[in-house]
Amino acid sequence: MGDLVVAARDQAFVGRVAERAVFRSALAGDSHAPSVLYLHGPGGIGKSALLRRFGLEAREAGRLVVEVDGRTVAATPEDFEHAAGKAIGEPNTVLLVDTFELCHGLEHWLWEQFLPRLPLGTVVVVAGRAAPDPRWVADPGWADLLRVVRLRDLAREDAAAFLRVRGVPAGTHNALLSFTSGNPLALSLAVAVQRGTDGARGTADWSPGQDVIATLLPHLVGHAPSAAHRTALEVCAQADVTSEALLRAMMGEEAAELFAWLRTQPFIESTASGLFPHDVVREVLAADLRWRDPDGFAALRRRMYHHLLARVREVPAAQVLQAMNSLVYLDRSLGHLADTLVWDAEDAVRETPCTPDDESRVVDLVHLTEGAESAAIARFWLNRQPEAFRVYRSNRTDEITAFSTLLRLSGPEGEDVDPVVAAAWSHARAGSPLRAGEHMAVARFMVDAQAYQRPSASLNLVTWRVTAEIIRADRLAWLFVVMRDDGFWNAHLAPGDMLPTNESPVVGDHGYRLFAQDWRTRSAMAWVAEKHEALQEGVAAVTPAVTAPQERSDHVVLSRPEFDTAVRDALRALWWPGELAANPLNRSRLVAEHDQNLHDVLLRAIGTLLGERGGETRHQVLTTTYSKTAPTQEAAARRLGMSFSTYRRHLTAAVQHIRDVLWSHELSGTPVLPVGRGLPAEQ
Repeated sequence: MGDLVVAARDQAFVGRVAERAVFRSALAGDSHAPSVLYLHGPGGIGKSALLRRFGLEAREAGRLVVEVDGRTVAATPEDFEHAAGKAIGEPNTVLLVDTFELCHGLEHWLWEQFLPRLPLGTVVVVAGRAAPDPRWVADPGWADLLRVVRLRDLAREDAAAFLRVRGVPAGTHNALLSFTSGNPLALSLAVAVQRGTDGARGTADWSPGQDVIATLLPHLVGHAPSAAHRTALEVCAQADVTSEALLRAMMGEEAAELFAWLRTQPFIESTASGLFPHDVVREVLAADLRWRDPDGFAALRRRMYHHLLARVREVPAAQVLQAMNSLVYLDRSLGHLADTLVWDAEDAVRETPCTPDDESRVVDLVHLTEGAESAAIARFWLNRQPEAFRVYRSNRTDEITAFSTLLRLSGPEGEDVDPVVAAAWSHARAGSPLRAGEHMAVARFMVDAQAYQRPSASLNLVTWRVTAEIIRADRLAWLFVVMRDDGFWNAHLAPGDMLPTNESPVVGDHGYRLFAQDWRTRSAMAWVAEKHEALQEGVAAVTPAVTAPQERSDHVVLSRPEFDTAVRDALRALWWPGELAANPLNRSRLVAEHDQNLHDVLLRAIGTLLGERGGETRHQVLTTTYSKTAPTQEAAARRLGMSFSTYRRHLTAAVQHIRDVLWSHELSGTPVLPVGRGLPAEQ
C-alpha cells in the first residue's frame, strides 16, 4: 500500500524545476552547490511535498535519508539530535527537516553546533514557514554553504498540469486556477471537492464552498492571537496593499503593533507601498468573513472605501493613480468593473508625462489607429497643451504602448481645428454654458497600440486619471469622454452616468461619440460613494439586471391614462431597481416584445429630449429631478438655479414628451432605439 501511495504522489508532483535542480546539484557534489538548502513559505505552499520528492530522488541515488519532522520531535537539542543522529555518523547522508517553525528556537544551535559536525558530503534541506534568522544568512562562514529559497505558488502552467494529471475536466480549470492562484494545498483540496460533487462534469462557474474555505483557513493562516489581529488580517485581505496608515484608520492606536505582526506572517509579502497577502489567502479570508458575518463584511468594506476615497482627493498629484488603484481594487470584481478592468501583471504598464522625445511616438500611434487627420489634431494639442498628454510604458520592455489626452478648457479653443472639441463646446453651450472660473475637461484621446479603446492595462490608468479629475477638480463644469462610435462603451459608461450625447463628430474616416456629464449639479464624492454602494448591493446604479422577457400572453394592455401614470411612476423609480421592477410597463409590449429592460427604454426615451428645441434644458431638469441627489423638486430647482415656476414648466413639458414618445412606440410595437442609431451588437 505504501508503494501505491508513493507512486500516486510521484505521478501528481509537478513543477519546482529550479529547486529540484539545486538539490540534484548538491547530490552530485557540484563545487558551487549548497550543502544546506533552506526552504520557507506559508502553509500549503508545498514544502512537505517537495521534501518527499527530494527523499525519493536521494534514495534512488543510493543515499541514506534521515527525516526529522518538527511536529513529532520536541524542540530541544537532545531530542532533535536523537532524531537526526544517524546523519552525524554516516557520510553522504541526506537530512530532511520538515515543519522547522515548530523547532525555531533551535535555529542558533542548529547552525552553530549541530550542522558543523556533519560529515562533508552531507546534504541538508530545512523547510519551515519562517525565513531563516538574518544573522545566519549574513554569516560569512555559511555564505558558500547555505542557499535560501522562498517557495511560491505554482506557475500557472504547472498548476494546469496538476489539474490534468488529476483528471479535472478542462471546463473547470480556469475557475480552479483563479481561486487557488497555484497554491498546491488549495489546488488539491479544491480538486477533491470538485471531483466529489461534479464527477467528470466540469463547471466553468465553480466556486469554493464553505467546506473548502473552512479546511484551508487554519492551514494557510493559522491562529490569530486576538480579535484585533483577525480584523487586521481581514483589512489586509480587502485592500490591494495595507499600510500602517490604513490600519490606523480602521483599527486606531493598535495599528503599529498589528502592522508589525502582519509583516512577520509567512503568507504576507511586502512592497514599497505596504503589505499584501498571497492571493489564495486573500480569497479565503474574504470568503470566510462574507459567509460568517455578511453585515460586518459590508461595514468593513464601506469604512475602507470612504477612507480610500478621501485619500484620492487629498494625496499629492504624483500619488493619484496609486490612490485610485486602491479605491477601485475594492470593487474590481463587481458589476461593470469586472468587464472593463484588466488585472494582468504581465501586461502591466506605468504612466509618465509626455516629454518632447515622446511626441513623435504619440503622433504615430494616432496615425496608425485613427488616420492622418486625427494625427494632425493630436499634433495641434501637443503644441497647445503638452501637459494634457500622458504616455504608458510597458513594465517589461519600457516601450510606449499607449497614450491619453485629458484637455482642460476654460474658453473657446481649437474649435476650428478639432471637430470633436467643437462638438463638446456646442453641447455645453446648448445645455449649460461655462460660467466665470469654470472649466470643462475632454478626454480627447485614448489609444492603445494593441487594444485601441477596448479594456486593457493602459485603459485602467486612463479611466482612473479621468475619475480622479472628477473627484479632485475645482470648478469642473462639464466632463466629456470621447470614444469611437461603435456602441461598445454605451453600456459600460452608463453605470458611471456618462451618457451618450447627440453629437457624433467625424474625423477622417471615423465617427466618434461624446459621453457627457455636467458636474455642477452633484457632489463628486457623494456620486462615487453612491456607485460603490450600488455595486455592493449587486446592482449597477444605472443598468439594473435584465429580467427575462415575458411571454406574449403575459402582456398587459394599459389605457392612455394608466400608461401615463405608469410612466410617471417609472421615472420616479429610475434609480431604484426594486421599485422599477414592480412597474406595469415591464409587461407592456414596449418592453417585453423587444427583449429590453424598462430602465434602458426610459433612458432612450429621455435621450430623445436632446433632439428637441429647448430639449437640453428639459433633459437637465428631468435627469436632475429623478436622480438620488435631489430629494425634492424644490431642491432640484435650487440645484439648477431656476425659479420654481420655471423649473415646473420645463419638468411638465419633459415628462409629457417622454409619455408621448413611449405611447407612440407602445401603439406601433416598434422598439425605442438609441438616438440616431440602432442597438449595438454588444447589447
